[in-house]
Amino acid sequence: MMTNLVEVKDFTRHSEEKRTSAFQQEVSAYLERHPQTQFVDILLNDLNGVFRGKRIPVTNLIKLEKGCYFPASVFAMDILGNTVEAAGLGQALGEPDNICVPVEGSLIPSAADPEHLAQILLTMRNQDGTPFDVEPRNVLNHLWQQLRNRGLFPVVAVELEFYLVDKKRDAGGFIQPPCAPGSDERNRQSQVYSVDNLNHFADVLRDIDELARLQGIPADGALAEASPGQFEINLHHTRNVLNACDHAVQLKRLVRQVAENHGMNATFMAKPYEEYAGSGMHIHISMLDAADHNAFAGDDGSDSPLLKRALAGMIDLMPASMALLAPNVNAYRRFLPEAFVPLQASWGHNNRTVALRIPCGDRENHRIEYRVAGADANPYLVVAAVLAGILHGLDNALPLPPAVTGNGHQAEGNPLPIRQSDALCEFEENAALQLLLGDRFASVWHSCKHHEMMHFERLITATEIDWMLKNA
Repeated sequence: MMTNLVEVKDFTRHSEEKRTSAFQQEVSAYLERHPQTQFVDILLNDLNGVFRGKRIPVTNLIKLEKGCYFPASVFAMDILGNTVEAAGLGQALGEPDNICVPVEGSLIPSAADPEHLAQILLTMRNQDGTPFDVEPRNVLNHLWQQLRNRGLFPVVAVELEFYLVDKKRDAGGFIQPPCAPGSDERNRQSQVYSVDNLNHFADVLRDIDELARLQGIPADGALAEASPGQFEINLHHTRNVLNACDHAVQLKRLVRQVAENHGMNATFMAKPYEEYAGSGMHIHISMLDAADHNAFAGDDGSDSPLLKRALAGMIDLMPASMALLAPNVNAYRRFLPEAFVPLQASWGHNNRTVALRIPCGDRENHRIEYRVAGADANPYLVVAAVLAGILHGLDNALPLPPAVTGNGHQAEGNPLPIRQSDALCEFEENAALQLLLGDRFASVWHSCKHHEMMHFERLITATEIDWMLKNA
């Protein structure tokens, strides 16, 4: 009888474990590791890649499994957080709420206070429970699933550049590089790959690295970039495309919070300085087949037919995709000759002057580096533009221009729009890209970005006053 009683208890415990949801298990495991947690930031990532959400007591966290409500108009906001009514998700619909549910595996400590504060990502649903098709994460997921349904599995890595900036402005009111901690030394020289620059900001970069590990963000250590106070962090390659972008937005939040803890600002603005290099977001992508072979490489490691079709599709959609890759007025200031920023839809091998670079590597690592987007872009939408281009190439017999050798800035090719107004026109007129992204998303995106651009163009700048006040 004792044996039977033990068996009954074991069966009951097993049944109770099965009834415990994955989310409940995730919360329980997290609180065992972080028992001092008091609050949780629940976060939606909007069109601009900005987090919107609430801070709730940790005692309410388990209730989040049933969902919480945010207005659909969260995804019709401009960069300042104002609802763009022309997008049609606000008052025209009566400002409806949609249910939002936790993203599995995204419960992590917050870099602002990892002992007492946690954070978790949310994703929005329609009233019928289907994914809300304007949310960038859902736009990307839809494209990813289309590739998976064809037996193709992208492997993605994100590279992000950013600047550390002094909180104090210079005498002219402009931003400036920070002083090395503990000194009055302010570096104003460009020193790409400088190890000394890393040493100057070792405490900041160490905290970024340690907190990234604590949050489970698979990031390499920081690399000193071309300009003073500029750094790059590379995320590891992953087969989970959504996780790749989840980690990218989490990393951006982490970097800003760590910089704040050290009395600095961190910015992912595409071109914060006139005289220094802009900050980009590069996407590395390869493609596995059902047998886990790299479908972008032939048996001898050369470019496969699939790779060439993918390149042709990405090149064909790239001018229209610029509205996503350079989403703000400032983003277009990166696109200057000789700035290692592509000005044309082009490709080449081992060439950093083209838009689509095939880096050096063996057959297993044969991949494309998509080098166009600014660091200010929304990672979900940048990768969505990449996957949309690949699907476009697979579904259409498109010509592939010759690979560029030498200086891609001097080569002939399909020019990219380098003004936001031109990019938005290209986006609006490209039916193929809009179909791939979804018509409602495309309409909302264009409305919000056109609204932002018109707002910006109504502003009178200090330069206009300087130039025109006495001379016009």
